[in-house]
Amino acid sequence: MTQTAPLPPSAPTGTGRPDAARRILRALAVVACLPYISLKIAWVAGSEIGIPAGSVLLEHRTLLIVANSVSVVMDAVVAVLALLLTRPWGLRVRAWLLTFPLWAATGLLSPIMVGFPAQLAVSLVTGPPEAAADSEPFLDGWVFGVVYGGFIVQGLALGTLFVLYVRERWAPVWHGTLGELPARLCGTGTRVAAVVASLAALVPAAVHTMWASGSTRGLSPAQIARRTDDFHVLEGLRALFVAVAVVGVLLLVFRRTGALSVRTTLGLAWVGSGGVGCWGAYMLLVTFMPDTDPAKTFTGLAQLTYAAEMITGFLLAGCVAVFLRRRSASA
Repeated sequence: MTQTAPLPPSAPTGTGRPDAARRILRALAVVACLPYISLKIAWVAGSEIGIPAGSVLLEHRTLLIVANSVSVVMDAVVAVLALLLTRPWGLRVRAWLLTFPLWAATGLLSPIMVGFPAQLAVSLVTGPPEAAADSEPFLDGWVFGVVYGGFIVQGLALGTLFVLYVRERWAPVWHGTLGELPARLCGTGTRVAAVVASLAALVPAAVHTMWASGSTRGLSPAQIARRTDDFHVLEGLRALFVAVAVVGVLLLVFRRTGALSVRTTLGLAWVGSGGVGCWGAYMLLVTFMPDTDPAKTFTGLAQLTYAAEMITGFLLAGCVAVFLRRRSASA
């Protein structure tokens, strides 16, 4: 996006309600960060609250400190973004400095916002998931409810604030239908990148579908032992995010469905590419974490899957960025 003239923080209605709503959403986003940040700080300080005896998290103390310190900083960014999206000076922040962290936040939070409720819904039908008898403990069950519940509130509050912000600063960018867009918005290079990303997406789409269907090919012995209904739900969701990302971006750059709104298509491309790229990058990083147990070592197929997922997401995000920049300039 290009820089545009800042607009007033809210439309003058005479009631003050838009600003009050933003303050409430900002407070929710900040408060929702506290459980996660508090737990991480406690673990860095040496507390074992929520970590059962014998957990694998206690085997690498230095790695736990580093990873949790980074996590604290990342979640604190949510509070900064909530402030930025609700203050007048936030409308003057350069577009790229704002959109990349918001895209990353969308990518990290949206799969949790969809996946955790889906897991709960499945557990109502099949009962609570039971891990294998010989599997190692990880975290107490209440930790997931507290942390993921906080993530969902963060995502809802921050997402709503972002939509309100975009409506004020870049309203023309997402108005209209695909058929009304000029062809020059997405040139040959953008279309080639979208096609390459779609081809790369075949790997994670196929592997995640395979794992969701019950196949153990490419899984480590430890992963096989820990499989529950939750595992299959998440793998199916990962495949769904790949499909959404690819379809959203292809529709955006090729404009084959002229009657479809830009807002809907852009939303699919934004959320999908973020979920695929950010979680692919995170999982690829996890595969390189040191572990002395060969049974826990990720396979080459898993690493290839996560790498292809990351490449797919970032290539598709690049296509979205080109579209937004040119659309903003023309609008």
